[in-house]
Amino acid sequence: MAKIEGFRIKNFRALKDITLGRLWNQQNAEPLTPMTAVIGKNGVGKSTLFDAFGFLSDCLKSGVEEACDARGRGGFSRLLTQGEKEPIEFEVYYKEDRNARPITYELSIDADDNGRPYALKERLRQRRKGQKHGWPYSFLVLNHGNGVVWRGIYDGRQIDEGKGDFDVRGLIESEKDEEDREKEVVELEDGRKLGIATLGSLKQHPRISAFRRFIEGWYLSYFTPDAARSLPLAGPQKHLNIHGDNLGNVVQFMEREHPKRFSNILERIADKIPGVTRIDTEKTNDGRLLIRFNDRGFKDPFYATQMSDGTLKIFAYLLLLEDPTPPPFLCIEEPENGLYHKLLESLAQEFREHATDRKGGSQVFVTTHQPYFVDALEPKEVWVLEKKDDGFSTIRRASDDQIVNSMTTEGLPLGSLWYSDYLEGK
Repeated sequence: MAKIEGFRIKNFRALKDITLGRLWNQQNAEPLTPMTAVIGKNGVGKSTLFDAFGFLSDCLKSGVEEACDARGRGGFSRLLTQGEKEPIEFEVYYKEDRNARPITYELSIDADDNGRPYALKERLRQRRKGQKHGWPYSFLVLNHGNGVVWRGIYDGRQIDEGKGDFDVRGLIESEKDEEDREKEVVELEDGRKLGIATLGSLKQHPRISAFRRFIEGWYLSYFTPDAARSLPLAGPQKHLNIHGDNLGNVVQFMEREHPKRFSNILERIADKIPGVTRIDTEKTNDGRLLIRFNDRGFKDPFYATQMSDGTLKIFAYLLLLEDPTPPPFLCIEEPENGLYHKLLESLAQEFREHATDRKGGSQVFVTTHQPYFVDALEPKEVWVLEKKDDGFSTIRRASDDQIVNSMTTEGLPLGSLWYSDYLEGK
């Protein structure tokens, strides 16, 4: 299972420069855990952090300019940190699997003279086999859409690591390598499309293709109960979409293709929401799909339009976690909304069990306001986002505080410590 070990964001709204986890040049830092939660007061930037993942994903799928305008972002000028003239930057440090050498992806986005955003720089780098120290070697370097890429699994020589522009001519000569010596000069036709989107579709660039698939596979939940109450056309679908308006289609698929998994969902939801004995679908005369909820105390079923927001959310989350081919990265903003507080610790445990499933669960990233949710977590899984006096956000791991570690070791729940102001400033 691919996993993000570290993530850095620069000049993205209130996130002027924050880092979560380990980066290629910060090897002493602990990597992100399979389950990660970010907490903090209102207005500190939790939604912005959530959107940073969505923005990067949208850049890959739609292009830089479209991503700046999508989801009400308001364009590049609204995304760039106020008063900042340097570009927006992202850095992703990830492993394709547990034993793989980590790969770093770096992206810089700036605006041209007409104010239109474009991909200023892209870089992919990885240490060579057996290399324990020193600079990782770059196998993709693009500047203004021009640069060099090495095919296959080449681990070629170090490329200029300076902050300035690199000289393409200086990259033409490279050391011979026993793995693969092939390289090519690249010139992208559209600088507003990411190089990893173009090159990642080519078979001769397997590492770029793997990273592209990884980003494309991210699931960022924009689930709304009202969307789940919609009446889609009948027809089984494998995966829950980001809004949840195909909930009935996924139920139809799970009933037919994975009845044991679906039965497991019913058992778990019955444990969390007493009375629900069965969930299935019913096709209307015009080909629409209804979700039916059978309650133990009633003869006739209830339909999704009649169910509470909390019931629909719990059901959608469990359905998502039972996906036979889950997304590599699952990001959910404030999953507690609409849920009974005593369900939250159980839901957090469900997320963690899924994230730590060695057979291939998702890495889970959530933002939350709820101490009851945090009660189920460990200090190393929780990050505290705060806003400084200058208006910019900082982030730190709860486990960095030895007092917090000692108190949780003694059995005090982490959420209770947060409620008591031990995790963040008053």
